[in-house]
Amino acid sequence: MLKDRFDALREKSALVHNITNYVTVNDVANIELACGGSPIMADDIDDAPEITAICGGLNINIGTLNKNTIPSMFAAGRKAAELGHPILLDPVGAGASTIRTETAVKLMEELPLTVIRGNSSEIKTLALGSGTTKGVDADIADAVTEENLEEQIGFAKDFAAKAGCLVAITGAIDLVADSETCYVIRNGRPEMGRITGTGCQLSGMMTAFIVANPENKLEAAAAAVAAMGLAGEIGWSRMEEGDGNSTYRNRIIDAIFNMDGETLEKGAKYEIR
Repeated sequence: MLKDRFDALREKSALVHNITNYVTVNDVANIELACGGSPIMADDIDDAPEITAICGGLNINIGTLNKNTIPSMFAAGRKAAELGHPILLDPVGAGASTIRTETAVKLMEELPLTVIRGNSSEIKTLALGSGTTKGVDADIADAVTEENLEEQIGFAKDFAAKAGCLVAITGAIDLVADSETCYVIRNGRPEMGRITGTGCQLSGMMTAFIVANPENKLEAAAAAVAAMGLAGEIGWSRMEEGDGNSTYRNRIIDAIFNMDGETLEKGAKYEIR
């Protein structure tokens, strides 16, 4: 049950090392704290491996790549692999530029990833070597819809088998899959796309969920996705006249802070395929 995955995180306070982008780093830290995790951010090559060693999991986000942080990502990843820690890759903007695509592919090839979480265009780029990523947003042609759902579920499972890890494709309809099973999740609000960093926040939170649930990684990843979507619904229901996307961002974090496993189980909209 998704409830059990959230309850486990609340009990264990998973410590997560985040090498994430400077646009959303504060929001990632806050949502990890809100869900019951504990964040550390370290991206210097002399600091990252040592910080990784004291954490339970590693979240790598390529949203603001530079020549200093790329080596840190690999060094931290190798340390996490050595210690058997979960590693999440968020390939932000893969397909939009050569450096993003090449870095994401190399991370995927060289590190034993636990999960890759991205939008449909980013995941397509990693799986097929081509894509039409519009900046850091998914191209509408790649989106998961009710009409192409069966095909997209098959794609997610096939890519999970090929990559040897979980795959989370997030958008209007979310898919969280391993090679045999796919959670189809329909929580969320379209207005979440008007906030910078909801995907980055989800990646940080998903890493914490997985660290806290080492024997139930697929269900933990699905629980994180459903919790984020449900928080978007709850946060939107509390918007008042004059509120905008800045307030909405805070209401989403507050909704996670006040959520528990029972609330998640009651509000989650998912099926297993």
